[in-house]
Amino acid sequence: MVSKVIDSTEMRVGTYLIIDGGVYQVKKMDVSKTGKHGHAKVRFEAVSILTGKKKVMVVPGHDRFEVPMINKRQAQVLSVSENSASIMDSESFENYDLVIPEDLKGSINSGDVVEYWEVEGDKLIRKVM
Repeated sequence: MVSKVIDSTEMRVGTYLIIDGGVYQVKKMDVSKTGKHGHAKVRFEAVSILTGKKKVMVVPGHDRFEVPMINKRQAQVLSVSENSASIMDSESFENYDLVIPEDLKGSINSGDVVEYWEVEGDKLIRKVM
């Protein structure tokens, strides 16, 4: 679900965007000045929050991007296997099996409380509380 649409000149480092159906976070950006007969250009690097793939794009300053709605929730870890964790939402008590991100492997244990995000139908663990 999209919460709003922004011009490319309005994005900042750390902004989340929907690009080609995936959710990306802007890591670097540069805005060029307008020329005598031209428009401003925006060059930015974005990293997928699901796969970690990097995209580098140059777009006109008037191009528009969708900003996804991110629902941040808390859950308790029920069990941990090698690459995944079974979690239970703290409010709705629904159970999910989610992949543990590389940077959190080894730091998630049974009984821990984690923050997970729901973004465009995908769920991912972001941090241990």
